[in-house]
Amino acid sequence: MGANMARRLHEQGFTVAAVYDRNAAGARALAVEIGAAAAANVAAVTAASDVILTVVTDDASMREIYGPGALLTGAQGRVFVNCATISPALHVWVEQQATAAGAASLEACMASSITQARQGTLYLMCGGKPEVFAQVRPVLEKLSASLRYIGPSGTAAQVKALVNMVMNINTAGLAEGLGVGAALGLDLTMLREVFSQTGANSRVLQTDGEDMQNRDHACFFSAAHAAKDSGIALELAHAQGIATPLAAAAKQQFDRMVAAGLGELDKSGIAELTFKRRGPAA
Repeated sequence: MGANMARRLHEQGFTVAAVYDRNAAGARALAVEIGAAAAANVAAVTAASDVILTVVTDDASMREIYGPGALLTGAQGRVFVNCATISPALHVWVEQQATAAGAASLEACMASSITQARQGTLYLMCGGKPEVFAQVRPVLEKLSASLRYIGPSGTAAQVKALVNMVMNINTAGLAEGLGVGAALGLDLTMLREVFSQTGANSRVLQTDGEDMQNRDHACFFSAAHAAKDSGIALELAHAQGIATPLAAAAKQQFDRMVAAGLGELDKSGIAELTFKRRGPAA
């Protein structure tokens, strides 16, 4: 995601000053491609930049890059735009840390995938101070087809968690429907077409249905990330005293994928659990 966002901004005329990734070889290749510096560490990205965009895996990674000696080193006047799906409370913490360092932060949660990052057609949900959103809006508009300011820090992450909660439920449900259809001997291409014309239709049917049928699970959004994001949503629901049995069941399925070593498959790989004669036994 981050590499494709950097490519998009470079093509749109922005100077991408520096890039960093734990995969140093990948970062060096990207740096050569777009004429950026391959930073030795995240503090070097801050030193070279006015606006810093981050895309990390989880809460632990976020705490690491905003910890001592990291991104906020010499950060006065910088703006940090954080695009990962992490706990809402952590976005609030990041904003507090950035403010204390004389910088600003914004959450820009993405409800899109790798292809959209490359094309500049991401759907971005933003949370933070309105004036920070206005400051970086020209950058975000080049990355997105749709840009939405949600509210204060943490609120966009709440919305993103619910988006992924519902998406993951839909993905698990579609895998079960197609799995049962396959067991009945139904033509799955026909079944998907019928689904698309009825109440069984969903965005997930469009993005994942054919892949489930054809066992094409090239990763655009991993099962491991689906499990993690469902967990964030479940924590939000628990804090509000709301029972979410469908979300819990979907997370359980994605957790099974991770436990079976299938976590780096696309979320469509959940079909490996529901089709007969495929993946781990139920």
